[in-house]
Amino acid sequence: MRGYLAFVKKELLEQVRTYKLLILLLVFFIFGMLSPLMAKLMPEILSQMPMDGITITIPDPTAIDSYSQFFKNLTQMGLIVLVLLFSGTLTTELSKGTLINVLTKGVTRYAVILAKYTVALVLWSFALLMALGVTYGYTAYFFSQDEIHHLLASVGCLWLFGVLILSLLMWAQTLVGNQYGSLLMVGIFVAGLFVLNLFPIFQDYNPIALVSENVAMLSQDYDISQLMSTSLISVILSIAFLALALTTFKNKRI
Repeated sequence: MRGYLAFVKKELLEQVRTYKLLILLLVFFIFGMLSPLMAKLMPEILSQMPMDGITITIPDPTAIDSYSQFFKNLTQMGLIVLVLLFSGTLTTELSKGTLINVLTKGVTRYAVILAKYTVALVLWSFALLMALGVTYGYTAYFFSQDEIHHLLASVGCLWLFGVLILSLLMWAQTLVGNQYGSLLMVGIFVAGLFVLNLFPIFQDYNPIALVSENVAMLSQDYDISQLMSTSLISVILSIAFLALALTTFKNKRI
């Protein structure tokens, strides 16, 4: 336990030293701020554009538009930034051989993986909550939020998908041993989820629903219980990927 906590502290300091923490928080803060601002200003921007005599009626923006921008930004660029920042958290140390000194000092291989995963999970959770707080504040200032329902559940689904991706990313790094290979594994996995979603038989169980149904979930009529199976499968996959990461790294020659 002492080795695990010491390595968690080391990882947190490493995220600060390499500016990864700063980049993650800055990007998510910008996304959180831009989402309601874009929803508010986009109709005005479009109204100023020359339409060559074409009349376009632009509806007034609402809180739904703000959160639509929020989820669009974070389910696309937000997750990409997350993956890029943590895709080398293990492979960099493997390539440099710096883990050898750590392991010879009594820190177990399990502690290394769990510490790195813990730090990634904490930073992902904090960045997401920060972005949500910024978006919520600006949205409350610009719009009425009476029409918004299940917001925390919707954000929770996005969070769970990030947890799943981080688990896969950790296993990928122990398996292939390089950053590009781990990125490729994550890309293939996500692409596979999109392909599976083309078949109705898989749609009720596909984790991709966690990042594709977020805006729809904000409706009062949306039955969030229909995502229970998807959420359960995502939790199981997350645990499985993390277990595979622990097992693979335990048997890996460094």
